Amino acid sequence: MLYIGFVAGSRPYTHHSEGLLRMTYLDVMFNYGAIPGENEMRAIDSMREVYGIRIVQFNAKQRTVRVEFDASRMKQDAVAKMLRQAGIDVREPVLLA
Repeated sequence: MLYIGFVAGSRPYTHHSEGLLRMTYLDVMFNYGAIPGENEMRAIDSMREVYGIRIVQFNAKQRTVRVEFDASRMKQDAVAKMLRQAGIDVREPVLLA
């Protein structure tokens, strides 16, 4: 598996910043088609820094990408759109157990 970002404890993960801002992190998982290359990985890393994406985890064997994101800033559809804009061949969401 490939991890991009920081690994947190339990999910959903709540982060407090200077006691003023509260963020709730949620996970979403998608199937994907084409295996991402170096350019796509760079785009993913940039996306994480700007848009509240905490972790992006690819599982090549299962062809899934799992994203932990700030639910106070975006929704699942926005995450899928950003992955597509980064060049990831995102398909349908996968239900998380």
